[in-house]
Amino acid sequence: MKCPFCGDEESKVTDSRSANDTNAIRRRRECLSCECRFTTFETVDISLQVCKRDGSYEDFHLEKLIKGLDAASRHTRISRDQVRDLASTIASELMESQKREIDTTKLGEIVMEKLRTLDTVAYIRFACVYRRFKDVDEIMDAIQTITPEEVKK
Repeated sequence: MKCPFCGDEESKVTDSRSANDTNAIRRRRECLSCECRFTTFETVDISLQVCKRDGSYEDFHLEKLIKGLDAASRHTRISRDQVRDLASTIASELMESQKREIDTTKLGEIVMEKLRTLDTVAYIRFACVYRRFKDVDEIMDAIQTITPEEVKK
């Protein structure tokens, strides 16, 4: 593990623990060269293929999911930690399903379902990009499906 401060590759682990109900291990490290401390997260590599809309396949990337969730939840009540936790929860559920591939349609529906329970604005933002709304009427239809109880969240 390269030190983010000096670039040296020698470090020691000073603490290890589970990371907030996710399939990750949080490791506190100390560089043996500059003695600076930093944190790393070790996660399980999910060998899952995502079938894209054009029929092509690509590897599932947790960071790509986090980036999409982060964009949808920017300037909402969803914190960066909640975004990471949500992405980890989705990845864990995908891993537990033991499927080798998932369609982007199914993945998008899972993400929208989770966002809808957290924040309606983030849900609508994600839906706009994911469903590729063509006009305001489609956006209004999506907004009208939100119940008053969901708006209060």
